[in-house]
Amino acid sequence: MTLIIVAILLIGYILLATSNYTKINKAAVAIFIATVGWVLYICYGTNYVMSQHPDEYFVFLNGAVPTSTAVKHYIASNIFYKYVAKGAELVLFLLVTMTIVEILNNNGCFDFFKQMLRTRNSRKLLWYMTIITFLVSANLDNLTVTTMMLVVMHEIIPSRRYRMIYGSAIIVAANCGGALTVIGDPIGLLLWNSGAVTATNYSLSMAIPCLLAFILPNLWLSRMLPERIETQWTAMPYRGDDTNLKVWQRLMMLIVGIGGLWFIPSFHDITKLSPFVGAMCVLAVLWIVNEIVNRKIMNVDQMIQRKTPRVLQYGIIQLMLFVMGMILAVGVAQETGVVHWLAKQCNIYIGNIWGMGVIAGIISTVLDNFATAVSFVSLYPQGDGAWMTNGIYWKIIAFCSSMGGSVVLLGSMSGLALIKMERIHVGWYLKNVGLSVIISSIIGLFVLYIIE
Repeated sequence: MTLIIVAILLIGYILLATSNYTKINKAAVAIFIATVGWVLYICYGTNYVMSQHPDEYFVFLNGAVPTSTAVKHYIASNIFYKYVAKGAELVLFLLVTMTIVEILNNNGCFDFFKQMLRTRNSRKLLWYMTIITFLVSANLDNLTVTTMMLVVMHEIIPSRRYRMIYGSAIIVAANCGGALTVIGDPIGLLLWNSGAVTATNYSLSMAIPCLLAFILPNLWLSRMLPERIETQWTAMPYRGDDTNLKVWQRLMMLIVGIGGLWFIPSFHDITKLSPFVGAMCVLAVLWIVNEIVNRKIMNVDQMIQRKTPRVLQYGIIQLMLFVMGMILAVGVAQETGVVHWLAKQCNIYIGNIWGMGVIAGIISTVLDNFATAVSFVSLYPQGDGAWMTNGIYWKIIAFCSSMGGSVVLLGSMSGLALIKMERIHVGWYLKNVGLSVIISSIIGLFVLYIIE
């Protein structure tokens, strides 16, 4: 049965890696392998429980006669539930941040970013756009920021040829910015929630590597642009289908939303509650501010949704389902004992955490970077040395997985979003962007080695 569960997991990984060609939704694959894996696990529950958790099971029985029903109850309440809780923390955080983005966007708060981009100098526009993407993705989920910035790019750059270049730069900037903080990417959020890293230490270690991985591809892409580029703009504030809020009201809501997210690590350190609770506090405050400043508009029922929130909502819902599916899928593999066996094999045949990072980076170029990170993080429990809290192993895996997702676009949902939006061919991207990403990632990894 363990071999069957592992085979299903591997088939799922293959489908994830080839989703751009098979057109099978990644979230659907993750959910399928998770549900089938746990159903098969519980069918042989007695064997697995007695081999992995015998002492805890007898405590659970408390002298009662062991039966197949008792085993199922034990698995459901003591084993399965902890993986659901781990996935739910990530999913709820993503749900809350997506709602924050939707409120801000509905009120036109992101129009400030468009105004910052107002230039016809192609290289300045590239740097402005990617710097905004990098900074915002460090505070919001990078898929959310990528989708938002790609929509903005599509509105202001009419030429598809140049949108391919700018879109590629946005993907790299979003992945690098997301890797900078524990709240910018599901990988960092997973490590933070599990106690593997702390927010400040993680960001300090990742700052220079992520900056290098962001700057060098930008320098390369800027050489592919002409001196000036044709753009199209709308005046701010845009009247008609967005909002009647004044500029100062938009700015206030933007500060409350983005500034509140900066407080989440401090909230977690003070209360020790899950980060999603802090995010919910930010959302609650922003929601109250939203109702206050929009009270006249809402009284006459004039709140009209834009296109962007619907795009964000669709992408984030898929991401949430995918995250939950992968947590549960890798969890069932852990409970069979095969992950522990695989970790021993890695120690014997690889025996180097930097080598593990390189392998993770290579795999994440075709397999989703979150799926890759979850798989490698699950190999080792928190302990001493490289695997202690703020240990170098967690940072290596996070950095390499995130950077690997930028090499050929197939390794991240952000990249797949760009492929669908601009119909970019993987070959073109690898030739024009991928090589610079590989070089910058190697340099960033070397800097991380020196820092640690």
